[in-house]
Amino acid sequence: METIKIQYKDSSIERLRYIDGKSDWIDLRCAEEISMKAGEFKLIPLGIAMKLPRGYEAHVVPRSSTYKNFGIIQTNHCGIIDESYCGPQDWWFMPAYALRDTTIHFNDRICQFRIFQHQPVLNFEEEQLDGENRGGIGSTGVK
Repeated sequence: METIKIQYKDSSIERLRYIDGKSDWIDLRCAEEISMKAGEFKLIPLGIAMKLPRGYEAHVVPRSSTYKNFGIIQTNHCGIIDESYCGPQDWWFMPAYALRDTTIHFNDRICQFRIFQHQPVLNFEEEQLDGENRGGIGSTGVK
């Protein structure tokens, strides 16, 4: 089991934890009251900084209910935070774009993360491929 050092921006934000054994993803919460107008972009503070183990990175994505509950989308679709982003002021944020007027309250769960090991070093060898063609993008149909 790896140990991760974590710093919270203040003592009132809920501490990270697995959610009732339902998933190995961990929810992240809004660290302040945020109001957004439709068409507005904001970096939503998540109230944490971490020192990830060497060779690991965090993938931060919206929760499945984020758009339904708050009308926001994450602008980078998946945020990658590597182990070099580990200083006492390296706070985590969710870059968000509002599609409707919305308010996100302190401690609302808005995104989630999990830790992945870095991809191994790969070597690419150029050659003509000889596999069977599937038919190109979108070729598996709609039904």
